[in-house]
Amino acid sequence: MIKGERLTLRLVRETDLNNLYEAMSNLDTRGDYFPLGLMSESKLRSRFAESGFWGQEEGMLLIEDPDGQVVGEIEFFPITSYLSGYELSYQLFGDQFAGKGYTTEAVRILTQYLLGRKRVNRIQLNIHPGNSASKRVAEKAGYEFESIMKQCWYHQGQFHDLEIWSYIRSSQS
Repeated sequence: MIKGERLTLRLVRETDLNNLYEAMSNLDTRGDYFPLGLMSESKLRSRFAESGFWGQEEGMLLIEDPDGQVVGEIEFFPITSYLSGYELSYQLFGDQFAGKGYTTEAVRILTQYLLGRKRVNRIQLNIHPGNSASKRVAEKAGYEFESIMKQCWYHQGQFHDLEIWSYIRSSQS
């Protein structure tokens, strides 16, 4: 469990799986920019049984508000097999949780956790140029805009650019 000022990041429990599956399967709560892929319930349960969604090089944590309600999830995973660093992905499970600083704090504390425990110098966020909320999260969490990858992401029937935002350990000292 990783405690922040307003939230807690915690590992997924078996008792969370029904609600997690419902939240992750609800395309209406993903907004315009979160990938729309679906995972079957049997695959979700199988992945949980295999690793509990936590491993040496990738993991998922649930975001809990001060009342213990799960409001979203945040993940880390390798950027690609040939680069050193991690990418973060996050999602709130409904508009009612937006605008409360949960995502910014989750990104900030997972970034610090990874930098404190992993031999990694770079953590990045890939953000659609139109996603102003995620850009604010990146800025508030100490990430810097780096560049744009042109037409690299296929989503909702078309190719989109993605902005690369990074947190570099050596530049934060």
